Order: sequence, then structure tokens, then C-alpha cells
Amino acid sequence: MDSPDRSIRSVIEAWAIWRDAGAWDELRLTWHHDGRMKTTWFRGSADDFVAAARAGFEAGVLVHHFLGGSSIEVSDHRAIAQTKMSISQRLMLENVEVDVTCVGRFYDFFERRSGDWRIVLREPIYEKDRVDPVTPGQIPAMDQAVLATLPPGCRHLLYCQRTAGMSVHTDVPGLRGREVQELYADGRRWLAGETLRR
Repeated sequence: MDSPDRSIRSVIEAWAIWRDAGAWDELRLTWHHDGRMKTTWFRGSADDFVAAARAGFEAGVLVHHFLGGSSIEVSDHRAIAQTKMSISQRLMLENVEVDVTCVGRFYDFFERRSGDWRIVLREPIYEKDRVDPVTPGQIPAMDQAVLATLPPGCRHLLYCQRTAGMSVHTDVPGLRGREVQELYADGRRWLAGETLRR
């Protein structure tokens, strides 16, 4: 029987592969039936997230996730997993094709039910980001005043997503600040057996 850490890490790795490959039925299995997802562009049930990701994929949206190491804290049938990751999205910005890349962590609330570890809530922490033109020398114009109003950990990602017509959330956890401290506090309460309030 696999250890909790190994089982949890397996789910985390499968999520990234299945999300980017468009394996939607398999992706849905990484969450429990009542699982939820929160990102810069989405907040809701795992079912709705998978449907929205699928619609974007089929419309040509190109997003990739890369994973680094994980820190997993287990308490009985619950766990908090933090995994280093990067999110890269290719899109058009002021008629220039760019890659916008954000580095951060997946912060996952896990629970073991009927012997299976799956995600109850995934909420990324956005630490830093950047924009790179796909063709060297092509520099898109960006409104610096607008950029300055966005959270520093994902301001370029949010700017690009807005420009692409997406609705975005700006109250997202970053490396520092109230939002990430509240996330950590909810993680501690989760491990202590309390009801998830996020």
C-alpha cells in the first residue's frame, strides 16, 4: 500500500498531465465529488472547472503546467500539499504573440475518503510572473498604470487574461500579504479537523 505522500503526489502529477493533454474524464477523478477550484479566472466546482477548461482547450487556448517539488503535511485522513509549479499561457497581446508565465505553488486541501486521496480544494499561490514575445524583438505595448493596479505575483498574467476577454479575480494569494496568510490559516484549520470555509 502506497504511503499518503506518494498517493497524494501521484494525484498532483496526474492533474498536470491530464489538464494539459485534454484528458477530461481522468482530470475529474483528481477531485472528490464536491471538489472545488480557485484560480485567477475561475472559482467554482471541479465539474464546472473541467467544463470550462475543456471549452477553452477546444477553442484553441494553449496552457501548460510544470511541476517542481512538493511539501505534504498529513493529519489523519486530511492533508495539505504545496507544490512548486509554473503556469504558461500563449496568447495575443496587442497583435504580438506572447507567452505569459507565472511561477508559484499549488496549495491543495486533500482528504482520504473510502481509501482514496483526492483534492477537496485547489488554490494556486502566485509568486512572480513575466511576459515574453514568441518572436524576439516584437514588444507588445502594455499599460503600465493598469499593471500597477494588479497583484505583483500575477499582474502580467491577469493583464493578458483581461486583454483576451477573460473575467479575472484580483484577490488571489501571493508570496506575501493578507490573502496568503488567510490561506495558510485555513490550511491549519483543515488539518485540525475543522470545516473548510474557503
